[in-house]
Amino acid sequence: MKRSLAAAALSLFSLVPAAQAAQAEAVPDTMARRTMACTGCHGEQGRATSDGYYPRIAGKPAGYLYNQLVNFREGRRTYPMMVYMVNNLSDDYLREMAEYFSGLHPPYPSPQPLQAPAAVLARGKQLALEGDKRLNLPACIACHGDALTGVAPAVPGLIGLPRDYLSGQFGAWKNGTRHAAKPDCMAELAGRLSVDDISAVSAWLSLQPAPANPQPMAAAAKALPLECGSTLQAQGVQR
Repeated sequence: MKRSLAAAALSLFSLVPAAQAAQAEAVPDTMARRTMACTGCHGEQGRATSDGYYPRIAGKPAGYLYNQLVNFREGRRTYPMMVYMVNNLSDDYLREMAEYFSGLHPPYPSPQPLQAPAAVLARGKQLALEGDKRLNLPACIACHGDALTGVAPAVPGLIGLPRDYLSGQFGAWKNGTRHAAKPDCMAELAGRLSVDDISAVSAWLSLQPAPANPQPMAAAAKALPLECGSTLQAQGVQR
């Protein structure tokens, strides 16, 4: 009897490594699998969630996404969870992640409802489409594309971003807690915006639906209104 039990136990234990090996083989080693931690906040396929803060990363220019991952790793951006996730990752791996999410194009949801006074939205539209010469502010479309869908390789789209996220990033640039490669053009522009203007342009942008073709423009049709280190960084230009 004892001999039978021992044989059964030995047989059972011999199955454990085989079962573990089969389970390991069943889990594909893909970038989609590796980036599941990202989608916990940024939503399935990086399409964003409805909580009003985490941004859509799907379809953004790869150069932009790569720059942001590097900025978190190098301390120019300071969101603790992001810093923890990328702190020990190599440039090559960050570039792979950026290219993966850049290649995803899930549909955009409808803009979330927002109650804002007509005058506030009118001011936001003016800043986005015309700028303000008095404040030496170029329009958002001058850098982010006529349809606000971004410009390759490094300028992000502003469509599909929630108001809280947009407002938070303007505020971070304005108070010096978010930085980019120098010259930091967004920090310069945010410093010229009042709190009311930040609220207005964030509200108007968050209400804009995605166009029929929401992909970033292939290249800027004209020179940017000011020099931006992030764009130079993506182009491999050394300062």
